[in-house]
Amino acid sequence: MNNEYGKRMNAVIQYIKDNSSERITLDELAEHSNFSKFHFSRIFTSIVGVTPIAYVNQVRLHNSIQYLTNSDRTILDISQLCGFESVTTFNTAFKKFYNQTPSEVRASRSNDSNISLIVSKNEKELFHPLNYDEHRKISHFLRRIWDMNVTIKELPAYEVAYVRHIGSYLDTHLAWSVLGKWANEHQITPMSQYFIGISLDDPATVEESECRYDACVTLPEDFVKKITDVVQFKTLSGGTYALYNFYDTVDKLAIAYQSLFDQWLPNSEYDSDDRPCLEFCMNDPANDKERKCKVELYIPIKKRILAERG
Repeated sequence: MNNEYGKRMNAVIQYIKDNSSERITLDELAEHSNFSKFHFSRIFTSIVGVTPIAYVNQVRLHNSIQYLTNSDRTILDISQLCGFESVTTFNTAFKKFYNQTPSEVRASRSNDSNISLIVSKNEKELFHPLNYDEHRKISHFLRRIWDMNVTIKELPAYEVAYVRHIGSYLDTHLAWSVLGKWANEHQITPMSQYFIGISLDDPATVEESECRYDACVTLPEDFVKKITDVVQFKTLSGGTYALYNFYDTVDKLAIAYQSLFDQWLPNSEYDSDDRPCLEFCMNDPANDKERKCKVELYIPIKKRILAERG
């Protein structure tokens, strides 16, 4: 793991610990880390193992144990002191994480051994700085693999027509069906234009039913745009991208994303940029003999700038 990446992520974790009682937003954490706001959540989750919001809640829950066992403050007061929006949210999160309610923990605080087990739950992960030494040893081999499979490309800006899908990424074929019919009516084919998918949300941080996906097709230079109720138009930004050629079942695409952000990107000379990833669709999985999708996956990147931190 790149040492600069490690320092930046540890700085974010320390910031969470120092400010867990306050309202913390993803944009705020991304800005503090100097990671791309668009991709921060995916990077954090890949490295730490849980989403930023989940980590914030874990720190808050750990802090709440101290109040429950060492003070007589009400559970409502504790929920507010630890940064939860409501006592209901606090109770639900606490029960899910510790398999006990705050009231049950308070009632059993005379049993020191019981409390010790609760307090120690995930404490090492929460309060021990991330150690990347072992990760570096393992990633030396992985980096050579990535170097053989990831290439740096410059893409132009593309004018596209698109259909937006909101829901599970496993159902994006619905948007492609609509776009494909529209493209066929306008004599736009895969032989002449690119068909590009854009996953706008990270399923780890956004409810599956709310994930946004744009099924896009590039347009001929002389194309006359006519906005409809279904098809819209926009420009995809050009620039520097890391290209990874993916060929597998569609459900494995999420693993490819995670590997790129967890393994290749931290060990490269680049940071992710504030542009969406582009999935150039190179085949129709329905017509593939193995039912696999062939995708040219482009990750937006920029040269990493090493910054001094006080």
